[in-house]
Order: sequence, then structure tokens, then C-alpha cells
Amino acid sequence: MDEHESLRGQLLIASPALLDPNFRRAVVLVTEHTEEGAMGLVLNRPTEAAVADAVPPLEDLVEPGACVHVGGPVQPNAVVVLAEFGDAEESAALVLGDVGFVRADVEPGALPESTRRARVFAGYAGWGEGQLEAELGEESWIVEPAVVEDVFAEDADELWSRVLRRKGGQYAVVALMPPDPSLN
Repeated sequence: MDEHESLRGQLLIASPALLDPNFRRAVVLVTEHTEEGAMGLVLNRPTEAAVADAVPPLEDLVEPGACVHVGGPVQPNAVVVLAEFGDAEESAALVLGDVGFVRADVEPGALPESTRRARVFAGYAGWGEGQLEAELGEESWIVEPAVVEDVFAEDADELWSRVLRRKGGQYAVVALMPPDPSLN
């Protein structure tokens, strides 16, 4: 794969044909994509668990009352934090613009001052070598450039439809599909 073929920083929007319950109507931010595979975070799966209750050491990284999001089915006990940085040097690795991973060695409560906002994820989505490319070939995913506001969207239930409407064309029609078409 050439460097320009990487989907890092792009969104994968689950097509209506993707029936895997882990990814039904999911919007995934691709955080890494190489010849060896890909990693991403599901952006629209908030949980009922407050960060303060689930991972108290991270409470100071997020807004009061913020919840943990399910980042994907891989290593559900692993905690991943994405943040928007004013100084890119403070990020472990940038993914999209000035959004990147918080360094693992950051002391709880000592997030860099330039950090504007952060989101905590439990688990992540992962694909082995060639797996994501195969799923794209099967049209399981719709690719769309991500914008920073997608990462921190408050309206998780609406993100899938909103991103499809933004893509436009035939996708704007798909965005109108109800969550359960059998109830239509």
C-alpha cells in the first residue's frame, strides 16, 4: 500500500448491509492504516458509564459527567484517550488535524495545558492485513473525510445519518433509513 492510500483520519461509515452488531450504523475514525492492518475508534457508541466511575484517574481529562465510549470490540478493557491539542508536540500521535492520542505516560490530572477537549474509549476496532480492504471491496463501509467535530459529537444517535447527509448524493437518501427498517 502506498502512503497516499492510507485511510488514517478518514471515517468508515457502516453501510446498511453491514449486519455485525458491533458495527451496525457505526461511524469509525481510522486511527492507523498500514499494510499490516488498521485500527479505529467507533465514535457513536456512548455508554451509561461515567468516566468518573469507570476510570476515576481519567476524570480530570474530560468534561464533568462525560461518559466512556465503546471504541470497538477489540480489547474492551483497554482505555484509549483521544484529545484535541493546541500544541501537536504534546500528542503521542496525531490522527486528524490537531486530534491525537494522549501519551500513555501522562500523569492523571496532568493533561497538557494546550488540550482543548478529550474523549475516553474502551476498546477499539481492528483489522488484520488485507481485512479492511476486503470489507471495502464488499462495500461494507462508506469512506468519508472526517472533521474534528465528528470525533467529539454529542449527538451519537444522529452521527451516522449526519455524516451520510454531508457526503451527499445517494448517501443522503441512505441517511434517511430508520434504525430498524422493518418498523417503517
